Amino acid sequence: MPSFDDAVQTLDEGFRNLQRAERIPGVAWGVIRDGALVHAAGAGTIREGDERLPDADSVFRIASMTKSFTAATILLLRDEGKLSLDDEVAAHVPALAGWGGGTADAPAITLRHLLTMSAGMPTDDPWGDRQQPLPIPAFERWLAQGPTLAWPTGTTFEYSNLGYGILGRVITAVAEREYREVVEERILRTLGLDATRYRAEDLPADRVAQGYVRRGEELVPEGMEPYGAFASMGGLFSSVRDLARWVAEFTDASPARDESQEDHPLGRATRREMQQVQRLWNATLMPHLVHEPPAVLAGGYGFGLVVTSDAELGTFVWHTGGYPGFGSTMGWHPASGLGVVALGNLRYAPVGRGTLERLRTFVRSAGLPARRPRPLPDIERYRGLVEGLLVHWDDAVADAAFAMNMDLDQPRETRSEAVARMAAELGPFRHDGDRPVTATSPADLTWWLRGERGWVQATILLSPEPRPRLQQMKLEAVPDPSDALRDAAAQLAAAAQPGLGSWPQGLTAGPDLDISPVESSLRATSARFGPIRLGLPLAGDGTTTATYEVWPADAGGGPTARHPLELEIALDAASGAVTTAALRIPAREAPPEGW
Repeated sequence: MPSFDDAVQTLDEGFRNLQRAERIPGVAWGVIRDGALVHAAGAGTIREGDERLPDADSVFRIASMTKSFTAATILLLRDEGKLSLDDEVAAHVPALAGWGGGTADAPAITLRHLLTMSAGMPTDDPWGDRQQPLPIPAFERWLAQGPTLAWPTGTTFEYSNLGYGILGRVITAVAEREYREVVEERILRTLGLDATRYRAEDLPADRVAQGYVRRGEELVPEGMEPYGAFASMGGLFSSVRDLARWVAEFTDASPARDESQEDHPLGRATRREMQQVQRLWNATLMPHLVHEPPAVLAGGYGFGLVVTSDAELGTFVWHTGGYPGFGSTMGWHPASGLGVVALGNLRYAPVGRGTLERLRTFVRSAGLPARRPRPLPDIERYRGLVEGLLVHWDDAVADAAFAMNMDLDQPRETRSEAVARMAAELGPFRHDGDRPVTATSPADLTWWLRGERGWVQATILLSPEPRPRLQQMKLEAVPDPSDALRDAAAQLAAAAQPGLGSWPQGLTAGPDLDISPVESSLRATSARFGPIRLGLPLAGDGTTTATYEVWPADAGGGPTARHPLELEIALDAASGAVTTAALRIPAREAPPEGW
């Protein structure tokens, strides 16, 4: 198993290779863990003729990553009661008084629409990047004419720099001070982000990276436009060290807790709110080699942040920035607290290319435990109660534990008889250490019990009452599969080997079973996973049906592993012929978060 240090070394190599391959003059990057910058490195230089490596204190323009600071300031004003996210924009920026929502039946544009890129304006990269130095009076005159809208307001995500430019004017109007001054005083100075400013002249000149563009083999300076009307969408300069602190403030917002939060201008609840999907975007099938499994990227825009959900690892939060002279990225995995920041000084330097995949690889290889939901205090008590009912049913215990829906959903007599039958046929039971204990929320729990002749999968769900009770108690029996079922399943698993993939010669297929799709699955399994082996039974009656978990032969099992495949098999009771055979990848959803 690779160590955290191994993962960091791999990340370093990746950024150094990127800097060389893309001929970026300089790249600086850092790793955040447990709320601190634990590693920083650099490659190249911050300006031609300077041999110093970029480091954690080198300052680059961060472009669109500025949007998270603008969004945070809007939410700070919201929390202070000075505005509502559902305010019409025109209420704060009079120049917008004539704006509509594009059609007569569309709503007026609100602050929430601008924050979540759903006001209906067309995407404006790279036009917006060139508006940075636009004088504020000229911007306000321009706004009075009204924008072109591509969508009805509130219906569609489309990335808009203009929207965040307008939010800067909202902050100025509400706070009665220029946008830059508000953000610097309320956010940057409060958090001690001394290397994060809107004007290069406010920072030590020897630490500010020069931005460049390549024209053929020539490296041409650019990217130092002055403060202007679009600074609220992309004007900040910052360093790896400061951005690591910014990221750490978001990872520290979880889990929710009672301790003081006076050391931050934004409460933890607001920082968690920024990291939730506020506007869903279209699901995207990611590019992949033909023989590899497809991956679908789901997620959307939060408040100034991108939020994506990964079926294996859960939520990732990130944002990139591209600008004349610069490129940047920051991202983190809330469940583990790991984050990465990278900055480069070339026009649209692709340090953010593959941000999500780089983060996924880093989180997976770092091997740190992920934070998961904390179970409600009553969960373990009810777990013991359910196990007690399996040993001896007691109506008085059930009366005290069951919510009012339980006997309506299944008559008490039917339930108690099923439990007694299960205990007699499969028990006595003990905890099964080979199976994971899982939960999808603090209010539910699923676990396995091993009996002498099979298993029981138990699932409980608590009610939302002031005194939680059991609103669901599912006990599913999985008898030990018969020798015939085990043998048939083993033969099919053995057939999913490189060079094989045909129906096993020693296995009789029933007359109604089409073996062609089974053989296709066997060959595909071999190509994607290599040799496989049977794991534990998951379902079935033990006599004619069984479903097994299936592992790659070189993969470990155990309580923390997730099986990638399931093999379902059914036999004819009279002849023993196979009537059902299917290898499938089961449904999988992102693990629950420890918010």
